[in-house]
This record gives sequence, structure tokens and C-alpha cells, in this order.
Amino acid sequence: MRLKAITLENFRAYAEPRRLAFDDVTTIIGRNDVGKSTVLEALEIFFNSDVVKMESSDASVRTDSSVAVITAEFDQLPHELTLDSGAPTTLAGEYLLSQAGTLVIRKDFDCSKSKPSEDAFIVANHPRVEGLNNLLELKEKDLQELVKLRVPDGPLKGNPAMRHALWSSVEDLELGEVGIPISKPKEDSKRIWEQVERHLPIFALFQSDRPSKDSDGEVQTPMKAAIASAIAEVKAEIETIQHKVQERAEEIADLTHKALQSIDSNLAQSLSPRFTPPTPAKWNGLFSMGMETDENIPLNKRGSGVRRLILVSFFKAEAERKMATSSRAQIIYGVEEPETSQHPTNQRILIDAFKTLAAEDGCQVILTTHSPGLASELPADSVRFLHGQPFQTPDIGSGAAVFGNVAETLGLLPDSRVKVLVCVEGPTDVAALQGLSRAFHQEDPTIPDLSTDTRCAFVVAGGSTLKHWVTEHYLKGLGRPEVHIYDSDVGKYQAAVDEVNARTDDLNSWATLTRKHEIECYLHSDAVEDEFGFGIDVVDHPDDQSPAPPKAFGLAFARHRGLDNPMGDSKSKQKLSFAFARMTATRIRERDPDGEVELWFREIGRRL
Repeated sequence: MRLKAITLENFRAYAEPRRLAFDDVTTIIGRNDVGKSTVLEALEIFFNSDVVKMESSDASVRTDSSVAVITAEFDQLPHELTLDSGAPTTLAGEYLLSQAGTLVIRKDFDCSKSKPSEDAFIVANHPRVEGLNNLLELKEKDLQELVKLRVPDGPLKGNPAMRHALWSSVEDLELGEVGIPISKPKEDSKRIWEQVERHLPIFALFQSDRPSKDSDGEVQTPMKAAIASAIAEVKAEIETIQHKVQERAEEIADLTHKALQSIDSNLAQSLSPRFTPPTPAKWNGLFSMGMETDENIPLNKRGSGVRRLILVSFFKAEAERKMATSSRAQIIYGVEEPETSQHPTNQRILIDAFKTLAAEDGCQVILTTHSPGLASELPADSVRFLHGQPFQTPDIGSGAAVFGNVAETLGLLPDSRVKVLVCVEGPTDVAALQGLSRAFHQEDPTIPDLSTDTRCAFVVAGGSTLKHWVTEHYLKGLGRPEVHIYDSDVGKYQAAVDEVNARTDDLNSWATLTRKHEIECYLHSDAVEDEFGFGIDVVDHPDDQSPAPPKAFGLAFARHRGLDNPMGDSKSKQKLSFAFARMTATRIRERDPDGEVELWFREIGRRL
């Protein structure tokens, strides 16, 4: 399951409800005390209550209510759930989804107590008609009696089938928003929640001001996340162990009862064992890891910048591990101000690590930052801008409308060194042109390397980094020549190309469409294999028998990892773009013997 959004209400500064949506990578920006860290800490409380716990002082002081509410919304839900009886069902079939088709889980914390209590609910568009509004709480026998009464020819086996028959017997179920308790669920609602809980993401919070102790802090936190991730992968083995322990414990309890009766049969007519397996948090607590550096010096005795760089090492190791395994665990990394104590060079390393992680299937990254350098390199559509007065409910903005405010808040400035604007369709086109130009530049330095040449700025029509948007916004009136390169698979781009080439100004702008279907069609299969360990058939013009490279890659990636379903086209395209770093001038010419790609960079170079 993927985290789609969180809503906070009556929690610290968030007196009024505010909803914040998440992407694969989400960057939260705002001034101090506006509520950025509150979002990450709310997620930690929702998922773990380990690093941060709900406290009685967390209820907003600006309302009369003592109940703080954290609501999480999920998509990419499990296709099917199987109850203990073996009866398959779905969240939609049990009316456990919101009107938007998402799974919404709300947790209410009563902060009137010194140790706040928690109640949890699935908030769903659920039947409210009298007599059929509590079917998930009924036992099999009660459901059978209800079916006999209301649907005489209905099924009498399988709780999901009986519920479906009962709900189908009514024309108007009076569907509406209902909070279905999951803190102390009954009957099938309990079994369904146990199944859903297994699919919840792992959340790992990395704070900017953690202590530095041998047993905890910046060193131990990522190791705990590694342990939690490993435990999630061996969940089936753990459940097997728990089942064997339960069997053996119940056998001992039975022998104890028999021994007790042999002493005095009146002492206990029955002795029923109640087995409580350890929670995932307790399993995590059984393991710990420490780290030492050169000459056996503990890592937490090194400088703060080095200690923080363990995050980068963990991120990279985790990304590489996920590339080589078939783990399906969903992981969310919440990272507070990763730029803390870091040199700008290390900040760029962090940026690359975040982008690599977010491109992994099953990974999300949520950041807060005050760093212009870090924010400017991250996807602009990932930005969430929090603005308002300290200690008051912030407003949350996103999209192009807030970029000017973000630029002002972080001090982002246009780059006056820019001489040419390179206009493309999407962020993956940027990665492609950077990789292809670098390959030619290594052979011929007169061809610009778009990954490092500060005289070129990308303008991305379908989304960009904040830096690119700022450059475009402030350089609009500065009269820079433009080079437009668009995929030929979108018909409307031909009109844009014609318009640019028909200009009569003195800027000498130039535009072209790719001769192949899309820019991924210029990849060499060897580059894909070098990057991912498997190759694909790269075709110039896809058809029903030969899919486009991103689709072919998604299918091959799923086969390689043993996944049931391939990635979506957008994620496949994003991930496949990493292969452009493996292209060489020789490989480009093999895929493009007519020299079309080299011409693009010659045209850019001429305008420099």
C-alpha cells in the first residue's frame, strides 16, 4: 500500500484540519515553526509511536477538544484478502473504501489523560441502512440467521458471500461516511484488519537533532530501519515460528491441566490457553547493530557531518539491495533537514540517493528542508509549501502557483550564466539528454555536456525541478535562444515545433521532433543490461507485438524480480532513464547511424 495523504486535526499547530498529499518523493518547505517537522512526527506516531510518541500536550491549545486526530489515506491496495475461513474478499466488496476508492485510517488520541489513549477507525463509504450496518461484527451463526430471514435462497456458507447477499437484497444501502472501529474489532472486521495491517508501509523517521549515543542516534536509527525491513521480508518465517511456539505452548498447557486434574479434579474444570504473539515492534526490539569506523572508532564519535552521511550509505545500500531482491515491502523514509552539517558536495550526493530511492518500486521519500541547493534539484511537482504564522494552522500549497513563494523563502535566484534554454517534455527527457550528451562530450569536448554545463538550463513542460522553473520564470524576458526537443509520439508537439521554427526574431531558436517514437528508443539494450542486469528489445517504433521501451522494461523488470504486476508506465519510464548513464558514443551511433542525436547537441553548441 502506498501513502497517498495525511490529514492532521487538533494536533499541535494544526487546529483546523489540513490534508497534505504525497508523491514518490515529497519535499516539504516552509519557514521555521510553520509545521514541517510536525508532519513527519505525526507519521511516526501513526505508524510506530517509537521515536516520537503522542503526549498530552500535543492537542492544539486553540480548540476546546482534547482529541488529536491523525488520518492516513492509502492507494495501491491489496487486490484480495483471505479470511480465516478461507473465504476470499476485497476491501471494496466489504465497503471499506472511501468514496474516492482509497483506504482511509483515522487514529484519535485522547490527550486529556497523562498517557493519551488511542482509538483507530477505517473511515469508509459504508452501508448505514438499519439492520445491515454492522454485518462485519456479526458471527457466522448470526449472519446465517439473517440470511434465512431476509434472503431465503441466499448462501449459508462463507461470511463474505452472506454479507454480499444481504447487501444486494436492499435497493438503497444509504451509503455514507462511517468510522468502523479497528482498535478492538469484532469477528470478520478483526480478521480483515489483521490482513490489512500486514500491508501497511514501514515508516522510518530520521530527525535532524537526534542524540549521538553508542546505542542510538543517527547511527542506530538507519540500522533499526534495516532490521525492520529485514523482518518484514521474513514475515512468513516468523509466523511459522509463532505457530510452532503456539502449538507447543498449548500442548504444555494441556498437559498441565491434566496434571492438575490428577491432583484435584475440582481445582479447574477447564484451563484454556490464550496465546498472544509478539507484535512487529517487539520483534524489532530483539535485534540491534552498532558500527565502528577506522581504528575501531565508533561512528558516533566522528564529526556530525560524517555521522549524518551514514544516512547516505544506508539509502544507497537499501536501494542496491532492493534492486537485487524481490522484496515487496513498502517503505517510507521521512528525513528531516538532511542538509544538516553537510557540505554542498554531500548535499548533492544526498539528492542523488533520494532520487534513486524514490524510483524504486515500493519506496517513498518525504523530506523537509531549508536548503536552496537541495530543494532546487528535487522535482518541482514534489514541493509542498507550508505558509502562515508560527503556531497557527498553516496553509499548504503545491504546483507552479507556489514556486515564487518557495524561491523567495529559500533564497533561490536565477542563474545569469544561462545562455541557452533546452525545452523538453518531462524530467526523464532531462536525464536522457544529460546521459547522451555526456557520452559524446567524453569523445569530443566541443559537444556540451548538459549534465554539467551551466550555460544550459532545461525547461520542462510536463514538470521540472524547482531550479529549472526558477530559471525559466526569471529568464523569460532575457532573450535567450531556445532548443526544443520533443518525442514524436505526441501529435500536438508538431505544431509547437513549427511555431518555434517559424519565428522571425534574432534569437535563432530551433525545434525538432525525434524521428523515433520517443527518446527511450535511442537506448542501447547493452546499456539497459549494464544498469539492471537484464536486457530488453529496444524498438524504434512500437506496435502491438513490440511494446515501447518503458513498457517492455516494466514487464522485464517484473519477470526479473518475480513480481506479480509490472510497474506503471510512469515509474517504468523514470527507472529506465537511469540506463542513459550507461550510453557511450559508440552505442549511440549503433542505435542512431544517421547522426540525429549528435545533431541535437551540435545545434545547442552552436547557440552557446
